[in-house]
Amino acid sequence: MIKISRSIACAGLVLTCASMLLQEAGAQSADTVEDVISRPRIGLVLGGGGARGAAHIGVLLELERLRIPVDAIAGTSMGAIVGGLYATGVHAEDLELLVSSLDWTDALSDRPAREYLSFRRKQDEREFPINFELGLRGSELVLPKGVIQGQKLDLLLRELTLRASHITDFDDLPIPFRAIASDIVAGKAVVLGSGDLTTSIRASMSVPGVFAPARVDGRLLVDGGVIGNLPIYVMKEMGVDIIIAVDVEFPLYKSEELSSVLTISEQMLTILIRKETLRQIDTLAESDILIRPELGVYASANFADIATTIKPGREAVLNQASRLKKLSLNAADWGSHLAQRSLLPDKDETLAFVRVVHDGKLASEVLESRLSVKAGDKIDAVILAQNASRLHGLQLYEHVGYRLLVEDGATGVEYRATTKSWGPNFLQFGVSLEDDFEGSTAFNLAARLTKSGLNRLGAEWRTDLQLGTDPALLTEFYQPLSFDSRWFIAPRLELRQSNLNAFSMNDTIARYRVSEGEFSLDFGRELGTVGEFRIGTYRGAGDARVKVGDPTLPNIDFQTGGLIARLRFDSEDNSRFPRSGMFADIHWNLSRPGFGADHKFDTIEGEFSQTWSRGKNSLQLGLSYATTLSSDNTVQDFFSLGGFLRLSGLELGEISGPHAALTKLVYYRRLGNTTGGVFDTPVYVGVSAEAGNVWQTRAEVGFDTMQLNGSIFVGLDSYFGSVYFAAGFAENGQTNFYLFIGPSPR
Repeated sequence: MIKISRSIACAGLVLTCASMLLQEAGAQSADTVEDVISRPRIGLVLGGGGARGAAHIGVLLELERLRIPVDAIAGTSMGAIVGGLYATGVHAEDLELLVSSLDWTDALSDRPAREYLSFRRKQDEREFPINFELGLRGSELVLPKGVIQGQKLDLLLRELTLRASHITDFDDLPIPFRAIASDIVAGKAVVLGSGDLTTSIRASMSVPGVFAPARVDGRLLVDGGVIGNLPIYVMKEMGVDIIIAVDVEFPLYKSEELSSVLTISEQMLTILIRKETLRQIDTLAESDILIRPELGVYASANFADIATTIKPGREAVLNQASRLKKLSLNAADWGSHLAQRSLLPDKDETLAFVRVVHDGKLASEVLESRLSVKAGDKIDAVILAQNASRLHGLQLYEHVGYRLLVEDGATGVEYRATTKSWGPNFLQFGVSLEDDFEGSTAFNLAARLTKSGLNRLGAEWRTDLQLGTDPALLTEFYQPLSFDSRWFIAPRLELRQSNLNAFSMNDTIARYRVSEGEFSLDFGRELGTVGEFRIGTYRGAGDARVKVGDPTLPNIDFQTGGLIARLRFDSEDNSRFPRSGMFADIHWNLSRPGFGADHKFDTIEGEFSQTWSRGKNSLQLGLSYATTLSSDNTVQDFFSLGGFLRLSGLELGEISGPHAALTKLVYYRRLGNTTGGVFDTPVYVGVSAEAGNVWQTRAEVGFDTMQLNGSIFVGLDSYFGSVYFAAGFAENGQTNFYLFIGPSPR
């Protein structure tokens, strides 16, 4: 009995001492502990709504001003983007700056900046400007799974969440977070609370038909708004006491607004989404708070004015201020809360390894040769993203992303490239039209079929077909000779037709229709991503038939053969309306009877342009020169001038000869917002001053025989390429008006 009493007494003494020690140890954090114990846990639900979802940032700004803590976040679509970034510790002010300054046109596109495109892909983009690609399998055409694959948006999200890249359980984020997506196969909602944060956010905002679905753990996921746009039920499962739900859905149209098939279709979709949202809202308790920013009919796709939605978000919170203030923390507790939800600053870490994982035929060495980042480099989100863009610039993959991985206590980067689901054979399209409204018109439709990844070194077979004024058929097999893809061989076959004017004493005497075919074998080297040098041999034949003019003039049959050397350089940031960079193309043709040609002569063609910009203004200097050495004046080898920006006051191809020169100075200014929106079409106005001529003999070449021309124009950087409406003027008073569509005029 005494022993038992003593044991109880000792136990009591131990508990008392332990209690005193715990109280002393926790004295410095008493305020924080008291905060956790006494105040209710608050959960924030952010609904989807496209660009309307930027109103969430206004809500967060005002909640922070009122010192309202957020203990858990669930979001759908744009709500998942805003909520996911906020959950990692990004402050509302930083989110406001991000959406206000971001070039949404660029962020919501897939095409890499031209500096990251391989030189061959730069050729594709310049020669076939329609930004649409189809796959071809046998006789079946294959479409991409979405208009946007999300490449640039993924890299942006990866950069913004890099400090949280090591967190795979979203409960371990500074604020526990859930992203809601929809399983498009099973037709049910998927709550993402673990895994890769960037991929989860990306999956939640994959609007079907616009963004390609994201594959997560074997499931094909699309926008969570398809099934549940305001995931209040998810927040209830996260065990919070009070829910603040923000609804930014598009409102129903009124009867008088339902005046077209488009608005009626939109209304049907809104009703289907709205039904589940209203059901979720009905589950809110009296203590919960619903916030609905007054956004009117602000369009979900209007990213050009996205920052204007932030103010309505703030105002909606102010309308609920009387209720929200009851949840406000004092200054000291708010400071503690902010400290707890901030991630530690980035460590000055270096990469222990760099590797590439892909599912294509190319050898890994081909991809690794494109990377500049290597083991031992400091972890830098910008550089990591640039290297992902380098791989994406090969245009063989629908998506190239990266992840930081920790293996054996060391951090490295893994690049993962996903082959285009509509590949490996790709169709691109082009259209060109130049009409001077005086009967001189050139119109062509073109398609390019590229069979890519034919072997481990990256061989490809490219075939072009053009129909119209200048029909052509070209096929080339391109075989790299090393893993770094620098040296290559390229056999090539080309058939083409074109019109060419013939002159006598500077007077037009006939128009010839020139038809020719040629086989060549080139050997060359890529010069990084900016250039290419080739040398080769060729053999061909053709004829020139009189189509307009004196029928007694002779038709011409000819044989061609010889050697070529060609250097091309392209560092322009945009092939249509560049703001910076240089373009150069130098071509030397040595026609020799020893290779089957009828005549011995050399032709040298050179073209150069440089562009400078300041603000919305751009200035481009262009120079071109072509000459024939030891010429027999073979009409099929003449150079022509005339047409828009090639002596704009003259008709298309109005003058031609064995010697030609042109210099031009072109100024253009972009109108409107330089960042634009998702579907923005940049518009330019400009003028040009041009001087040039063609000469029948070298003795005539000189500045005193130059013709002065100029133009004024309006240009559009459109889906089909450059579009110009222009008026051209010649020094003799001749005037031409042009409609030009297609690759930029050179």
